[in-house]
Amino acid sequence: MEQSEVEKYLKRDHKADMEAAAERLKGTVRHTPLIHSDEWSDRTGAQVYLKPENLQKTGSFKLRGAYNKIASMSDAELSHGVVTASAGNHAQGVAYGARERHAKAIVVMPDITPPLKVDATQALGAEVVLHGHVFDESNAYAIQLAKDRGMTFIPPFDDYDVLCGQGTIAMEILEDLPEVTDIVVPLGGGGLGAGIAMATKIFRPDVRVIGAIPIGSPAFKESFIAGHVVEADEVHTIAEGVAVKHPGDLTFALLQRYLDGLVQVSERDIYETIMTMMEKHKLVVEGAGAVSVAALGQLELQCKAYNEASGPHVVVPVMSGGNIDTVTIGAVIQQGMISRGRIMSFSVELPDVPGQLVNIARILADLRANVIELTHDQFKADTHYSNKVVLEVTVETNGPDHIAQILETLRGEGYDPKQIY
Repeated sequence: MEQSEVEKYLKRDHKADMEAAAERLKGTVRHTPLIHSDEWSDRTGAQVYLKPENLQKTGSFKLRGAYNKIASMSDAELSHGVVTASAGNHAQGVAYGARERHAKAIVVMPDITPPLKVDATQALGAEVVLHGHVFDESNAYAIQLAKDRGMTFIPPFDDYDVLCGQGTIAMEILEDLPEVTDIVVPLGGGGLGAGIAMATKIFRPDVRVIGAIPIGSPAFKESFIAGHVVEADEVHTIAEGVAVKHPGDLTFALLQRYLDGLVQVSERDIYETIMTMMEKHKLVVEGAGAVSVAALGQLELQCKAYNEASGPHVVVPVMSGGNIDTVTIGAVIQQGMISRGRIMSFSVELPDVPGQLVNIARILADLRANVIELTHDQFKADTHYSNKVVLEVTVETNGPDHIAQILETLRGEGYDPKQIY
């Protein structure tokens, strides 16, 4: 976005625009209820209330911005239809909004987009066009398609009407929890963060808004340090919803003005948070949706404004979405169980004689370690001519102490187990 256009939007009557957005979304977007979290309150010492946008229609906050943009268009504009590029939540938000407004929608997706996401977007009435191997190629094609066909392009984040729609989340939080002191929001392209920060500072300037990013998606951190938008060299994170190399120009300008702090979280933090949300709250959140919750443990360490604030903290992390595929959930659960010591894999060399496998099985059974998988392979032995075999076993355990007990017992029986993970 050109700087002159950014300046134009910065001078808008934000209060009036936010109130108009909230009015447009009534009856279409779900007012998601705050959920008090005993788990995260106990962990942090603050009072924590979750804002579950994973329970939103289409499973993500993206519906708010997409619908506000589409609802602000004239009938003449709508008659020509809308176009966007997305491989996930924004696609479904635009498709849903267009269907509600009886407008044609074309969504351009990379040709590697999982069929599940294609089907979900088509089920909402949009025409899906697969083009390009990466988002940037799809986005460029969508912009050109909009120009060629006279349709309106709906940006995923760097758009004033879109971010005003996202800002209605803050309005709901302030209405439902007047005592809130801090709102934590994940940052990708910045539309969600800019909208929430802008709305919060308009209606309650005393409330802090803190951004959260994965370590593997550093664009906003680097941009704040530089004082202007900087494109990240690489982005590597499970939180694909915030895996953005180039933040928006307008969103960056608004966040520079209104954001109170920024914290980073590790991939392990994100995995652990997804697991905790399933175990303790029975809620499914995607990687991006877990980033703000994962950041709760970093607020005192990384955010000066939070750390220096007096009085009790009442914190609302915004869980931006819950659209996570089953394959990723499976990987998250496995990694989470490994990191918590609930799954352990070890290898051990055995004499290639009858009864050795039975003996290992007996030891594990006596220790109540449930065998998940094992392989018995003489070709993995250190020396193929040693008359030995390598046994690799994966077991379910009760935690780190149980793992230590298993390994120590095996050693006491004359074996030399090597822990793989």
